[in-house]
Parts: sequence; structure tokens; C-alpha cells
Amino acid sequence: MLTNKQKRFLRSKSHPIQPIFQVGKAGVNENMITQINEALEVRELIKVSILQNCMEDKDSITAEMVEGTKAHVVQVIGSTIILYKKSVNNPKLQLPN
Repeated sequence: MLTNKQKRFLRSKSHPIQPIFQVGKAGVNENMITQINEALEVRELIKVSILQNCMEDKDSITAEMVEGTKAHVVQVIGSTIILYKKSVNNPKLQLPN
């Protein structure tokens, strides 16, 4: 579980990052979860954009992603989800205590 201090730190680090995944009409599937997991291993911090034609609400999409990837939700703002998961092989971000 992330503390508020850690979430603030991660939000500041995520500001310049562009979304690298988009959730559309098909919603979240196993292939997307696998790709998000791989991206989290490399980058640790990613943004996911939810398109307007998506039938599911952002809360259920976020829950599916967290369940599938075991990542932490940093923030859900508008139609953008910010996820963090510490890299096993190559940790880059040092979270504050």
C-alpha cells in the first residue's frame, strides 16, 4: 500500500509521461494485462488512457488492471489511470518513506 507521501512523489514523476495504453470498446483483456505487466516491469510508472467509446466505467477498469497486474493505483484523474509497480529486475524509482 502506498502512503500519501509516496503517491504525491509518484504523481509528480508521472506528470511528463504520456499514456502508453488505451482502453477502448473491447475493454480490458488478458493480452492487455500481460502487456501492461511487461511495461510496468520496464518503466515502473505508466499512464493508461480510457477512450470515450469504452463501455465500462473507469472504476471497474482500474480494478481489473490492479487485480491482473498487482500494481498500485497512484491516481485516477479524468480518463487517465496512473499505475505503479516496483520493478523486480531493474528498480528505477526510490520511493520516500
